[in-house]
Amino acid sequence: MTGVITASEPHWIGPFTGLSPRQFGTLLAALRKEDTAPARKGRPWGLPLEDRVLLVIAYWRTNLTLRQLAPLFGISKSSADRIIDHLGPTLALRRRRRFRKDAVLIVDGTMVPTRDPSIAERSKNYRYSTNHQVVVDADTRLVVAVGRPLPGNRNGCKAWELSGAKAAVGWTTVIADGGYRGTGLVIPHRRETGQAELPVWKEEHNASHRKVRALVEHAFARMKTWKILRDCRLKGEGVHHAMLGIARLHNLTLVG
Repeated sequence: MTGVITASEPHWIGPFTGLSPRQFGTLLAALRKEDTAPARKGRPWGLPLEDRVLLVIAYWRTNLTLRQLAPLFGISKSSADRIIDHLGPTLALRRRRRFRKDAVLIVDGTMVPTRDPSIAERSKNYRYSTNHQVVVDADTRLVVAVGRPLPGNRNGCKAWELSGAKAAVGWTTVIADGGYRGTGLVIPHRRETGQAELPVWKEEHNASHRKVRALVEHAFARMKTWKILRDCRLKGEGVHHAMLGIARLHNLTLVG
């Protein structure tokens, strides 16, 4: 069976990955250099590495079912499933170990509708979702950390610590919205009991805080152009691997 989509024809890369051919080539070079994929026993893959990477990213980008996507690459559904399970984790964002002393990070949570009831719960939008804590560098707009998925009914305060996002950034300055009260993060000023309005200087601080914090919302908007984050059918670790992989692709589109 002959596939109709291949990375050897660059015009397929943009529509199915959101990356330019040059960015896709940069990603392939990094994967070959990292060589983090465990050795696989048995028959060799039917597709070369570049086509396997294209398949995984296309799955995240389009959210087509594997029955729809596999024939486009000339392989079976089960083969496509094995490729995603095997290669997805190797595309994951590498957590940054150090930050600049003057770095300012932004954290917020985003809900990813997830069909696996073992890790999802009903959230505010009444859909079974997972809560993902995402940390963005305020200067570069790059995603620097993504917490492990938690049930969608967890609030930001608990998710910040339980997801591992807090441990990932250490003592770096982090700003957040008012839902992170009591966490030690930099949040907007609030009116005290009986206070009609905030002092002018606090209002000015809040306005500046909103402008900076909006960067994480922009990151969410760009990340969710990979449509799997709008309705994830993956089970178990799949949603976490997809979130980490998409964070890496998001960064790649920013830095070129």
